[in-house]
Amino acid sequence: MKWIKRIFILVLLVVVFAVGYFVGQERKTCPFCPPEEVDFSILWEAWHKLEANFVNPNQLDRQKMVWGATAGMVKSAGDPYTLFFNPQETKTFLEDISGEFEGIGIEIGLRDGQLQVVAPLEGTPAEKAGLRPGDKIIKINDKLTADITTEEAVTLIRGPKGTEVVLTIIRDGWESTKDFTIKREVIKVPSLRWEIKDGNVAYIRLYHFSENIDSDFQNAGFDILETGADRIILDLRSNPGGYLQMAQYIAGWFLARGQIVVIEDFGQGKEREVYEAKGNNKFLDFPVVVLIDKGTASASEILAAALRDNRQIKLIGETSFGKGSVQKLEYLADGSSLKITVADWLTPAGRHITGEGLEPDITVEMTDQDYEQDKDPQLEKALEIIKGL
Repeated sequence: MKWIKRIFILVLLVVVFAVGYFVGQERKTCPFCPPEEVDFSILWEAWHKLEANFVNPNQLDRQKMVWGATAGMVKSAGDPYTLFFNPQETKTFLEDISGEFEGIGIEIGLRDGQLQVVAPLEGTPAEKAGLRPGDKIIKINDKLTADITTEEAVTLIRGPKGTEVVLTIIRDGWESTKDFTIKREVIKVPSLRWEIKDGNVAYIRLYHFSENIDSDFQNAGFDILETGADRIILDLRSNPGGYLQMAQYIAGWFLARGQIVVIEDFGQGKEREVYEAKGNNKFLDFPVVVLIDKGTASASEILAAALRDNRQIKLIGETSFGKGSVQKLEYLADGSSLKITVADWLTPAGRHITGEGLEPDITVEMTDQDYEQDKDPQLEKALEIIKGL
């Protein structure tokens, strides 16, 4: 009997060891298990104390509590462009990219912790109301924007067409705030427009690097080539950016194949990725100047920097916004998503854009009087410069 007992103990030890080993292996390979050194018990302790002690427990929405906890975790990264979107916010974000939504038509962002207008979009209620790049948004309706996230602000500003939203704005040079009451509409963001000025100058205004701007620019580009125009003003003012690949495509009209458009720096010793011009370079020999302002951001800054670094094309206007990082959208199981900053953009010359922006070669500012009288000294300067090239 003793040998049977010994065999039983030996088998039991083998089983215990095997179970422990496989559990350990599963934990090591579990893609969503928390790191062993992180104590998640405090999260559940707070959860249970909230449910046990909150004065109105029926008001607690457990799904919203999960989203709130996730959003707080993501916010702790300290990057204004790394964000959590719940399913509705994910839908709103994708509508932005597609270029059609209901709202007032502004791109907003955080700079130095302050919510501000990056750019009012062409022909939208926001532009017609007089909002400008750089305007600081102090309140949305009655809600102060201190410590607000961009997705929360977007949710407050968006709404059905015909309804109104009130933005309390402070602008550089103002002594006090001003309320803008703006009626929401269906917003269809145009990609571009162009015209011929002074007989031989093609003026191209790019509004947004949307998913269809490549075909729109191709149509415009070949039409311009038929006009006999021999020089170009590329207007990137109040262009908040969009798809990097679209900026790369348009750069290919102005640069030789193989010239660097932008460099993605993933940090921590990781290999950089270089994006090169691959287009038809139909405008390679055209004299060009570029207009920028406080609302020139992201992909539009990439295009402006690529043209300056490769061809010494002059930038005219005001310092750009300074958003030069790469975000990747990761979808989660419930339809929510994470927009995660995965890299920084560097100009072909190796300069960072984030927080710095692009300094113009020729500074021309727009005054309140210019806006009121519908004057455009920046465009006038661009016409003056392009004629001399």
